Amino acid sequence: MDAPFRFSRTPLDVAALRAALADPACGGYAAFEGWVRDHNEGQRVHRLEYEAYEALAVREAERIIAEARTRFGVAHAACAHRVGDLGVGELAVWVGVSAAHRDEAFRACRYIIDEIKHRLPIWKKEHYAGGDSGWVNCERCAAPAAHAQHREHEHS
Repeated sequence: MDAPFRFSRTPLDVAALRAALADPACGGYAAFEGWVRDHNEGQRVHRLEYEAYEALAVREAERIIAEARTRFGVAHAACAHRVGDLGVGELAVWVGVSAAHRDEAFRACRYIIDEIKHRLPIWKKEHYAGGDSGWVNCERCAAPAAHAQHREHEHS
């Protein structure tokens, strides 16, 4: 992966993404994969559609990844996110981190996915089995990320 973050209109190659993070100095690797599930809030989901303000999202994602690398002291971190139409079971987002030890890899991976979901201008539209559709989680942008509250407690 040339850049720490990218969008893709085609399926993600997890093996290639993971291989780009390999480093003999790293003993820990953590990854997160977000898949399209077949239901949400009692409705049967047929497919998803992701849209993004890509130029802004790439800059902000690269900032998030740099923050994670600095904050947790990890060697490598990357993220890829799909846009366009995705079917149930398809991989929508991937985050990977390699570090000297597992703890910082896990923590950085969690930080990156939480911040990506909270800060990036990416919108998800669900298409339901009955033919209806709707944008999901648009209100989340107004709330702080879950770990932001935890961060406040760490400094108290």
